Amino acid sequence: MRKGAATRLRIVEAAAAEIRERGTNATTLDDVCRRSGTGKGQMFYYFPGGREQLLLAVAELEAERVFDDQQPYLNELTSRAAWEAWRDLIVERYRDQGLHCPLGVLIADVGRYSPAAQAVSAQLVRRWQECVRAGIEATQAAGEANPALDADRTAAAVIATVQGGVTVLLSTGSAEHLEAGLNLCLDHLLSWPATNEIASSPPPRRTSRTGSPARAAKSAEE
Repeated sequence: MRKGAATRLRIVEAAAAEIRERGTNATTLDDVCRRSGTGKGQMFYYFPGGREQLLLAVAELEAERVFDDQQPYLNELTSRAAWEAWRDLIVERYRDQGLHCPLGVLIADVGRYSPAAQAVSAQLVRRWQECVRAGIEATQAAGEANPALDADRTAAAVIATVQGGVTVLLSTGSAEHLEAGLNLCLDHLLSWPATNEIASSPPPRRTSRTGSPARAAKSAEE
């Protein structure tokens, strides 16, 4: 990485760290300069638009981290085992990150600061939903998910469940609701094969002690 790019990244990461700890409103450019070891001149060289441009860069950084935190499973959701591994990773990662998780920064703080930052959040949700939808379709094609489910609507519900669970986590410090919500989503998505097999099985044929149904009917006539 070139020196200029490295300096810019250091400023953005410092701003992101300050916002995670203090919130957008309490974070000043002086705080970011002090944390990144840069001066105001460097700050405005890389971010001539000042605070708003820097917050947009933070939103973009955190959006990428949301995806990085879900790899390699997000792009490999093709089976029950893959979905369960993805769920476990999300719950563990967000439980460990707690109040400092990048998704929380986006949905609860910087992502609401400006229309440009909101656009970054909206793009994240669309991209994320496309990945989950592709995983649902692949799992349906493999015969491990209910083919009757609308993949796009189900993907939207999964994303909403994660975001809702993270919101509760930010309020309570507990990932219990996030885990419960994802478990319910996966049950809905992946329980089809066993349920379908039971539902589609023909009822057992009743036979008499005399043998086949035909013989039983003949005996009854006699």
